[in-house]
Amino acid sequence: MAVTAQAPAPYTAGAAVINVIRRYRDKGLTTPINGDVLVRAGVSETLVSRTMPALVTLELIDEQGQPTETFQKIRTIPEADYKATLAAWLRSVYADIFSFVDPANDEQVRVRDAFRSYVPHGQQDRMVALFLALCAEAGIVSETKKSEPRTAARKQPSAPRAAARTPRERAGTPTNRKNESGAFNDGSLPPALVGIIQSIPSADLGWTQSTRDKFITTFSAVLDFVVPIKTDDEIAAQAVEQEEHTK
Repeated sequence: MAVTAQAPAPYTAGAAVINVIRRYRDKGLTTPINGDVLVRAGVSETLVSRTMPALVTLELIDEQGQPTETFQKIRTIPEADYKATLAAWLRSVYADIFSFVDPANDEQVRVRDAFRSYVPHGQQDRMVALFLALCAEAGIVSETKKSEPRTAARKQPSAPRAAARTPRERAGTPTNRKNESGAFNDGSLPPALVGIIQSIPSADLGWTQSTRDKFITTFSAVLDFVVPIKTDDEIAAQAVEQEEHTK
């Protein structure tokens, strides 16, 4: 199947799909590919339920978890042909999107508009993020393109940045300080996560198992959205860059 507005579109993290593709090319994957295989391949357990159907919709595996001819081709082609092969695959599987937009030249808000009829509606931002991440991997768009703002709204002045803390200060300071009203206020957490954390009832009140399960599900979804999953190499590169800035 291809990505169309007539069926649920994939909206897992782009890093998860790219990790599976690279792992299959470099080391292979046990078949049939299932949730356990994805976890062993480095996909977060919280992303497995989204990544499995995404791989099917993107025509990388079939309903039984077996690699498709497309996926096998991506695995065996020489490195020199890797990006071109990915680009051809994406233009095929996302043919409906490419008929409306050129991600290499159009602004991201226009790319976002191309997904507005897709379901589930609440996951459309993630659909766009996955699409652009795969396009970046294929060389269709630049790496910076996939991280552009989602809308063309006027940029608001940013608040002054707090002075960087030393490792000793970070180690000795609680991450989630509260003010007198009980709100998290040190800016160390994304606002979306703060709002969810503040919904936790006190130990005296407690909550039902159903309410707790809903909280865990919601928290996991929001966490995946606001804190992107990165590879070890990306995190290491960021650490080196931050170290250079502090010198």
